[in-house]
Amino acid sequence: MDTIMGRREDADKHKSRDVSVLLRLLPMLKPHRMRFVTATVVLLVGSGLNLIYPQAARAAIDKGFANTTTETLDLMALGIVGVFLVSALLTWWRHYLMSWLGERVVAELRTRVYARLIAQPQGFFHERPSGELTGRLAADTATIQNIVGSELSIAMREVVMLVGGMVMLLLQSWQMTLLMLCIVPPVLVVGFTFGKRIRKMSSGVQDRLAEASAQVQETVGAIATVQAFRREQKESDVYAGKVQEFFGAALTLSSWRGLFIATMSFAGWLATAAMLWLGGRQIIAGTLSAGDLTAFLLYTTMVAFALGGLANLWGSLQAGAGATLRLFEILDREPEIRDPEQPVTLPTSGPDVGAVALEGVTFRYPARDDVTVLDGFNLTIKPGETVALVGRSGAGKSTIAGLIYRFFDPNAGSVRIDGVDIRQLRLHDLRGRLAIVAQEPTLFSGTIKDNIAYARPDASDADVERAARLAHAHEFAVAFPEGYQTLIGERGVKLSGGQRQRLAIARALLANPGILILDEATSSLDGESEHLVHDALQTLMKGRTTLVIAHRLSTVKDADRIVVLDKGRIADVGTHSELLARGGIYKSLVEHQLVEAT
Repeated sequence: MDTIMGRREDADKHKSRDVSVLLRLLPMLKPHRMRFVTATVVLLVGSGLNLIYPQAARAAIDKGFANTTTETLDLMALGIVGVFLVSALLTWWRHYLMSWLGERVVAELRTRVYARLIAQPQGFFHERPSGELTGRLAADTATIQNIVGSELSIAMREVVMLVGGMVMLLLQSWQMTLLMLCIVPPVLVVGFTFGKRIRKMSSGVQDRLAEASAQVQETVGAIATVQAFRREQKESDVYAGKVQEFFGAALTLSSWRGLFIATMSFAGWLATAAMLWLGGRQIIAGTLSAGDLTAFLLYTTMVAFALGGLANLWGSLQAGAGATLRLFEILDREPEIRDPEQPVTLPTSGPDVGAVALEGVTFRYPARDDVTVLDGFNLTIKPGETVALVGRSGAGKSTIAGLIYRFFDPNAGSVRIDGVDIRQLRLHDLRGRLAIVAQEPTLFSGTIKDNIAYARPDASDADVERAARLAHAHEFAVAFPEGYQTLIGERGVKLSGGQRQRLAIARALLANPGILILDEATSSLDGESEHLVHDALQTLMKGRTTLVIAHRLSTVKDADRIVVLDKGRIADVGTHSELLARGGIYKSLVEHQLVEAT
């Protein structure tokens, strides 16, 4: 709800800049300007033909009906049908051209926004709900598509009909035009006021519906917890309350909509009656013909519809401005973590290749700027060395992995790979030297092969299979009827925890990194799965600089060095046996896990 209201307040805040915001879309039309010009010309010609209809009706009444033969009327009818046909073809052509423009602009906008979105640093995503970001790509771009592909064309047409209609009204009868101007604009102001209130109420109804939908999504997503704690009735009552709020808001909205329709209908018929009254008096006086009155009423209808259409379009333009603003907020946002202007090339040989060093690193997460996670932290890992990080939860272990990957930059100090400050490297080059296997590996809803080859899309089937064999993933892959083409479902739900880990290890093997990070890679596995994964990890670690982040201390016994962290600082360093002999935090962690195991 807060996100929904926040977006609405943001849109209201920028109402005064609606036009200037929408003008930012114009550069996206520039590559397609000839198509836009063609659509505009077609629109002007089609709208001009629409202005002929009332004149045709006037001629038919004044001349065709008064003629003693039907030939004139027949010719006039055929002429009108011809104009209708040409107008219909032009309408189709205009609609196609503008729809093409709308879809093309949205496709390009989506591509640009998505590319900029996934270039943002991790902190950006920590501060924003994923649903809001996907909504910008879906709902906001759809709103802009509607503006460019439909509303813009309609607005141009309504302006032509308004100006052309007013000119024709003045030529028909300036007295009746003054009467029309005294009646129609006030009616439209009332209609616009009604419409604005109804739009706000409609947004409120959608908010209630969104709250109810969010309740369903959250409950279904945690259905095991709901049932385990016997909260079915409570959740049902909460949902029923939200549905009742939606019903009440929808009922109020329906009442106002009905009042709006009734008021506008009465005002429309009242205006028509006034025109007929004045026009009838002029017909009786001989200053106006029946055809002239008919044409005047038709032009009045055109002008009224044009004014009403433009008033309604204002609400759409406001929505379009809000959507455009939100999308350009992403497009205009330069990632804090980005390539340097003059990047340095990583060495391919030498004594420092494979070395990792954190020098005087102080770090605070952007979303928790008051908490210092690492404070003057120093750590050097030699090429080919295996170093394990252990410590209590919140000691800063996973933060170090994020800094090495440059998901974040330190507030002070530096991180070096192969002797080079990683801020001097292209992100593509830096991350090409690294691979990570996490506690909960992220897999995609494709095939087993796709997920392994994600590290190297150009890898051959033989390379994928070799990596799978080394990671002990080949055995379960070929056990499926579709083998490596087996779809594993969203986040790999069709696989066990051990199978997902081995798939992640195969992916890391295929990447062939110089530096490997294992972040709690075996902490959530059963004994048999842990044995297979541990064996696969040993294969993966051979000849590589490895940083092991572990909660389960049995996985770090064989590390060259174990670094004990406490509150963002190094509390102790040594081998497993050395640290046990010295006592301290490491020994207490081991004893605590031994107690848990019994």
